[in-house]
Amino acid sequence: MLTAARPPHPLPRATAHLPRATAVRHLGPNWYATVMGTAIVATAGAALPVRPPGLRTACTAVWALSLLLLLALLAARALHWRHHRDQARAHLLDPAVAPFYGCLAMALLAVGGGALTVGADWIGTGAAVALDAVLFGAGTVVGLTVAVAVPYLMAVRHRVGAGQASPVWLLPVVAPMVSAALGPPLVPHLPPGQPRETLLLACFAMFGLSLLATLVMLPMVFGRLLTAGPLPLALTPTLFLVLGPLGQSTTAVGKFADVAPGVVAAPYSRGFDVLAVLYGVPVMGFALLWLGLATAHVVRARRHGMRFAMTWWAFTFPVGTCVTGAEALARHTGLLAYDGIAIGLYVVLVAAWATAAVHTVRGLVSGELLAAPRPGSGAPRRGTGRTTSDAGR
Repeated sequence: MLTAARPPHPLPRATAHLPRATAVRHLGPNWYATVMGTAIVATAGAALPVRPPGLRTACTAVWALSLLLLLALLAARALHWRHHRDQARAHLLDPAVAPFYGCLAMALLAVGGGALTVGADWIGTGAAVALDAVLFGAGTVVGLTVAVAVPYLMAVRHRVGAGQASPVWLLPVVAPMVSAALGPPLVPHLPPGQPRETLLLACFAMFGLSLLATLVMLPMVFGRLLTAGPLPLALTPTLFLVLGPLGQSTTAVGKFADVAPGVVAAPYSRGFDVLAVLYGVPVMGFALLWLGLATAHVVRARRHGMRFAMTWWAFTFPVGTCVTGAEALARHTGLLAYDGIAIGLYVVLVAAWATAAVHTVRGLVSGELLAAPRPGSGAPRRGTGRTTSDAGR
């Protein structure tokens, strides 16, 4: 008896993927730091006290680049979740990777804020407001979700000890502070009355929740440095992440004071103006202290052989928030010293961004940054910053 020829065996699902789907298997949420670090170059540069020819155009071009990066990463991460859900779930259950989901929220917020700050020059005010409103809403929802979900996972699913405390732990709780700083520019575009006051006070509430959560986390990070010694070489740049909540909160109180008149009652609007100085000055002082401490650790790590890792993007966005914080203090105090700090830190920011960007492009071209970790290798690999997970990749 003749039987029908058996059809060719189908390709296994894993090998049926196109190369572009396979390439994103090890693409973690930390890659959104490239978007944050690029967007802050644009927004911080636009508010500098000096206006060299071409600066505004350059900042707008950098913002456009950050928008393109965001769209590309959203697409790549969608492929990641579509084709590599096992790896995506593993990231959520890895205490070294899960906090980086805060970077998604901050990337959305940073690009949205940049649209209103400089993007309007190219796309128009109406389109900029609409884009900012969408990205601000999405980023805020993601940020508040991550601020609850990641600490919850750390408590009930992750197994971490005090000796593992890392500045990376700050990422989920800092995201609402970015919303607090970037929400006030949208206030004047809302109808007068309740809508404007609601948004302003909602931003103030997010400022409070993020600040208090940071005050809980930061002592653990500092205590770990004093009792357990320096961080691993590849993770040393993450010490700069501490600057994020410091600079961003200083920026936020300055933005509150900028928009409060006419939005909240006179005594409270005046209170925001006072808060901008009485809070911002000491916090910026501590930020400069931490900048010195973190720089000393990085210099030490470099001497001990620290090579490029994706953690180098920690040199960008946190420093940028200190630039915007110094710019806010310059506006509200009138002191030239803060203008000088803003300009100096912006030079550092641009240099750090250029360095991280060049190395990242090289790693992508060579394929090293998206390659699978070598089995059985506990040491960090060059270009990935891998320790016990893909966090530094």
